[in-house]
Amino acid sequence: MATARSRPTPAGYRCAECGWRTAKWVGRCPECQGWGTVQEAEPATAGRVQAATVPASRQARPITEVSLDPVARRRTGETELDRVLGGGVVPGSVILLSGEPGVGKSTLLLAVASHVAAMGARVLYVSAEESLGQVRMRAERTGSLSPNLLLSAETDLAVVLGQIDQVEPQLVIVDSVQTVSTADATGIAGGTGQVREVAASLTRVAKERNLPVLLVGHVTKDGQIAGPRVLEHLVDVVCHFEGDRGTALRFVRAVKNRFGPTDEVGCFEMSGDGIVGVPDPSGLFLSRSIGTEPGTCVTLALEGRRAIPVEVQALVVETHAPNPRLVVNGVDSARVAMLMAVLQRHAGIALGGKDVYVSTVGGLRLTEPAVDLAIALALASAVTERPIRSDIAVCGEISLAGEIRPVMQAARRESEAKRLGFGTVLGPDLARVRDAIVEAVTS
Repeated sequence: MATARSRPTPAGYRCAECGWRTAKWVGRCPECQGWGTVQEAEPATAGRVQAATVPASRQARPITEVSLDPVARRRTGETELDRVLGGGVVPGSVILLSGEPGVGKSTLLLAVASHVAAMGARVLYVSAEESLGQVRMRAERTGSLSPNLLLSAETDLAVVLGQIDQVEPQLVIVDSVQTVSTADATGIAGGTGQVREVAASLTRVAKERNLPVLLVGHVTKDGQIAGPRVLEHLVDVVCHFEGDRGTALRFVRAVKNRFGPTDEVGCFEMSGDGIVGVPDPSGLFLSRSIGTEPGTCVTLALEGRRAIPVEVQALVVETHAPNPRLVVNGVDSARVAMLMAVLQRHAGIALGGKDVYVSTVGGLRLTEPAVDLAIALALASAVTERPIRSDIAVCGEISLAGEIRPVMQAARRESEAKRLGFGTVLGPDLARVRDAIVEAVTS
């Protein structure tokens, strides 16, 4: 009697980003809207998987009997980066640092490599985008020279793995993962197959040797990490390096962290001598005009677990143009337009026929609703040409009915305001925005 054998089943095409399948090839995935991500899928073999015998060492145990082994971490020398990572780099972990071109990713990781090398550990810095001379020039400018810091300018994954075998480092930095390729995968460097294979190989080496690996990743036009989505699932930690080129301020945020929190933010400042951490950034977002000039108001914004005082400035001027202008910087224009309507309807402050300008000091972008009250008070102060009391900081979300709603982490914001010398923190204790204007704006 003939036995039925498993045979390949038609696979069709599959999106490398989201996994969507189709029988015919298309240029753009209708699920994730990605271009060029639909590729021919591997044929699946129909059959039944047989159960394996589980050895005693791998049998399932009650969760209450699992031991809690403390995770040993290696300090990077950058206190702000250690804060984001949860205390340092875990041996065997793979960390992906993404950011826009020119934001300072290579400068930060070169500083980390120098600090770790100065502690006596060997560090292998693989530069797949710059020559050894370019990296050396940056290291001299930022004071990152160390004999334990070894450089390699390679784009071939096989050579990179050979360097790891030869050097036996305690830390590996690859800049960047999209520019390294391997002959075992099809496509050009940076393609879906290449990025997946390179990341998987480096992750495998990291786990086998208990070796921490830091990867630099490119981002797309909309700020997402370039390459297949599986890249973010392969690594242990994903950090975004953010910052405006017009300002020296930079933020590192952890959006995925298997060994620590994801609500921490590291603050850095770029200078001609490199990048330095800013443990107390409270003075970066305040000007000297608080309490003296109309149109300025201080709020407490949450960046991770930090409550940072930020000054919101507003300017309202008459215009003869048929369409008044609304120009914002650091805040959401739609949110400002809504608050202008609330002020006109519930506080009797007319803003029609006027050009409105709203900006934050220091280039910090505020997206949380807790800054609504600061924007509203800054606009009210600018219209009435009366400054807000210098001892007041505000936090509160404003509804369309003109009510002030509670905000998250109100106690932390108030504690930080008191530490900085603000005697009064206005917020949800006032019922309506009209009451806040009366309380805050000087007569």
